[in-house]
Amino acid sequence: MNESIIAALQARFGEQTCKVQVTRDAMPTCWVPADKIVAVLQYLKSDVNMPYRMLYDLTAIDERAYKRAQNGHIHFDFAVVYNLFSFERNDFLRLKVGLRGEYPNLPSITHIWPAANWYEREVYDMFGIRFDGHPLLKRILMPTTWQGHPLRKEHPARATEMGPFRLFDEKVDREQEALQFRPEEWGLKRQSDDSDFMFLNIGPQHPGTHGVLRIILQLDGEDIVDAVPDIGFHHRGAEKMGERQSWHTYIPYTDRIDYLGGVMNNLAYLLAVEKLAGIEVPLRAQVIRVMLCEFFRIASHLVWYGTFAQDVGQLSPVFYMFTDRERIFEIIEAVCGGRMHPNWFRIGGVAQDLPNGWDKLVREFIKYFPPKLREYDKMVMQNAIFKARTVGIGIYTLEEAIDWGVTGPGLRACGLEWDMRKMRPYSGYENFAFEVPTAANGDCYDRALVRIEEMRQSLRIIEQCLEHMPAGDFKSHHPLATPPVKQYTMHDIETLIHHFLNVSWGPVIPAGEAMSCIEATKGWNGYYLISDGNTSPYRVRVRTPSFPHMQMIPYISRGYTVADLLSILGGMDYVLADIDR
Repeated sequence: MNESIIAALQARFGEQTCKVQVTRDAMPTCWVPADKIVAVLQYLKSDVNMPYRMLYDLTAIDERAYKRAQNGHIHFDFAVVYNLFSFERNDFLRLKVGLRGEYPNLPSITHIWPAANWYEREVYDMFGIRFDGHPLLKRILMPTTWQGHPLRKEHPARATEMGPFRLFDEKVDREQEALQFRPEEWGLKRQSDDSDFMFLNIGPQHPGTHGVLRIILQLDGEDIVDAVPDIGFHHRGAEKMGERQSWHTYIPYTDRIDYLGGVMNNLAYLLAVEKLAGIEVPLRAQVIRVMLCEFFRIASHLVWYGTFAQDVGQLSPVFYMFTDRERIFEIIEAVCGGRMHPNWFRIGGVAQDLPNGWDKLVREFIKYFPPKLREYDKMVMQNAIFKARTVGIGIYTLEEAIDWGVTGPGLRACGLEWDMRKMRPYSGYENFAFEVPTAANGDCYDRALVRIEEMRQSLRIIEQCLEHMPAGDFKSHHPLATPPVKQYTMHDIETLIHHFLNVSWGPVIPAGEAMSCIEATKGWNGYYLISDGNTSPYRVRVRTPSFPHMQMIPYISRGYTVADLLSILGGMDYVLADIDR
């Protein structure tokens, strides 16, 4: 399949238009000239057999400090990377465009994929690369007054590399001026032929936005004419921090991205690291990982379930569901020692083996939870007010979902039975029996139905982990697994030195690049990692599901009321740190 798409591209555009690069993840990867990229992408989306209909990710790399050009890698100043996905082929495709110059430019592809809008703005914000023809190329994560582009290699990575912060009166005035919302700057009009529009600011301290999110609404009475999401309040530079942490010490940072997903963030990152390093994870470690990921899927869905009901007027469910979440955290704490951010997965496996008595805790929860889900069905899903607020609200079709990069429950609510755990299994998911729930209408209610059934399927997976937990190692004996198993360090001085170096400096991961993609709590979560053969990543790209989902808010909110917007936001199930990183 990989060879067929490469052959199709070379036959259509010539070998010079598609120069192949070999990567550690074996994903088909081509370098495409800048003047051909729009035509190639249009062909891949619409004309090729079994097309690549989803723009999964769009990012960039500052290549100026990269020293390990190999395996078809071509050295440029910058590279823009397009990751596409084909459902018919069940495969990814990576296209790279090399750029030269201090502040290069490239044609926009927003006319091909609407999802490219925010991705191109992010690349401009972080790298200074301009996209010609973009409808509104301005900063998206950093303040408009920010100096520089943070993911360029010359930009400081630590506060200690900058001078002391001083807040002069002129700076206060400049920042306050930048916060003023001017509709014309966003392509919005202040009035129509027969009425004046009102602009309503929701957030960033509004309970309905579930965090520091600001949405400016253009209203005609109660009806939403347009919406402008303002993100970046929660941006902490997670990708930049990856460049100055060792491969091992970056693991706790991943916990804080989808902060409701816990160890699932670790897994997405570590799968990419393990591809780079060529590490095989023992079967027992794989099953332990799966069990804890599914516990966190239920915990995350419980937070969504309770707060969604609260958003549309039900106060009681959130208290019941947070109580059940505490039961899960008791199990997580007994196994990992931590709760929301246990930071428990390691390169090559997990930190420790399961403690004595873990099976009793898991068995009790499996018995306890199904009746609670049935109780919540009656309390929430069959409630007439809940149905009135969610049925037929925030609808999008399957084609629209794919165009905008929607994944996870939002995609399955449109009728597509697609779950990465089934279709592209990882960490041993192919060994588990479970169903992929779907719905048909693509509205807020159906997105809720899918998530609720997912909790039942997660219980099935956990029960299989309980009943069939294999014996064996909880961590690989590969020399790059970190930290190595302590008991072997006293055999000889070489092993002790190896342990000391891996703990203090971290492992040296072979040069190359690899991407992972998992079915996280909110959709597809992936890490695209580049190593130049050092103790730290050269580039860390975090592709989160909440970012493209939030971009869709204006599209699916137009024509609804302000009250409906809160239903749409609640039904989307996003996390602000997952958007901003």
